[in-house]
Amino acid sequence: MSIVKVRKRGIIAIPKEIRERAGIKEGMLLLIEAREGELVLRPLDLWERVWGSGKGSAEEVEKELDEDERAREERLSRWRK
Repeated sequence: MSIVKVRKRGIIAIPKEIRERAGIKEGMLLLIEAREGELVLRPLDLWERVWGSGKGSAEEVEKELDEDERAREERLSRWRK
């Protein structure tokens, strides 16, 4: 466990040991989610999202992406309050 300080605009630095254990590299995109008082970070695997999106019809994929976008907007609106 590590302690980090939140700086201006919510910026934090992830300690090197944690980045190494999690496989986080410079330039990676991470998803962040608030769950029951915790923040959860995980790598965003764009390749899997694109590759996996071809497993259904175009309508199913579009619906799934729309649902993801709505959920993302809901999470962002909660953080902005």
